[in-house]
Amino acid sequence: MSLVEVANLRKSFGDVRALDGISFTIESGEWIAIMGPSGSGKTTLINILGGLDTPTEGRAVVDSVDVGRLDEAALTRFRSEKIGFVFQQFHLVPYLTALENVMLAQYFHSTTDEAEAAEALRRVGLGERLAHLPSQLSGGEQQRVAVARALINHPKLILADEPTGNLDEANEETVIRLLRDLHSEGHTILMVTHDPSIGSLADRRIELAHGRLAQITVYSSEDEARFDHVLEELWLCAEIGRRAKLTRFHSLDADPERTIQRLAVLGLVTVQDSEVDLTDRGTRRARDVVRRRRLAERLFTDTFSIANAEADSQACKFEHIISPELDERICSFLGHPKTCPHGRPIPPGPCCTSAESSAKKSA
Repeated sequence: MSLVEVANLRKSFGDVRALDGISFTIESGEWIAIMGPSGSGKTTLINILGGLDTPTEGRAVVDSVDVGRLDEAALTRFRSEKIGFVFQQFHLVPYLTALENVMLAQYFHSTTDEAEAAEALRRVGLGERLAHLPSQLSGGEQQRVAVARALINHPKLILADEPTGNLDEANEETVIRLLRDLHSEGHTILMVTHDPSIGSLADRRIELAHGRLAQITVYSSEDEARFDHVLEELWLCAEIGRRAKLTRFHSLDADPERTIQRLAVLGLVTVQDSEVDLTDRGTRRARDVVRRRRLAERLFTDTFSIANAEADSQACKFEHIISPELDERICSFLGHPKTCPHGRPIPPGPCCTSAESSAKKSA
């Protein structure tokens, strides 16, 4: 079951519909960016998911709990047990220290644990600021206190509403890096943002317009190319009988752990004891990538007489834009080659099988 299920969700304020029939699901471990212009319903949506508001119609289910069916006492318990909030305004109690602000969240959940709260602050880089009041902290430090507070009760879902909206560029980078680390550890994050560059870091972007779902963007073309690059590398390892370890990808990808995690969520790879393996689905996709790459290399060297080094470079760009139909046309045009210019096998496609069958019948 999905961690979050939103079905035909509506919220009205008088004659104004802030949300008008929204439906989507979120899997455990995903990072979702909620985007859209002001007034599109973004904050209303996460307020409902966080138990700060109730829907007019439809369902909002978080970790099997239908938020709209809870009374006030149950909503308070739900928020303390299931949700970690990070707001644009930090909402720290001004007369409590950083440590006490984090412990306050513990108090509303169950019992306070000073050592655990201190460790949470050290985790966000504030080990030397435990006794500081909010007024003695920078904006970025206050937001990191808010993140520590959101994490202290081990929530199922982190809801972040423009968490970098009041921060300068340096502090924004610090908070985003912290969120990326949390995501890489398996935390589920639903974040409202206006910034496309921040939204592009998420696994999916859900765009709202006038309270309705306008678009869901899964991955950018750059993401897909990066995925293909990693899958291709895994195929090459399998070709020579080697197991691929996570460390192998550190030189190939700017954020290899996150890329591998995304591939695992997509069901393309599995990770066990720091070793990465292709699933059956991942093997099929890797096979297609390798086939396109090696066909492109053969096309550039045989047809255009391009030197091997340049052919390799061009094929790397070309492999991501070749459609299945063009793949078959290139393969047929080249006479269904068995190997690339380097002698490595080109995985056969359906057109190769058909050509072999026709040849056998003719014989």
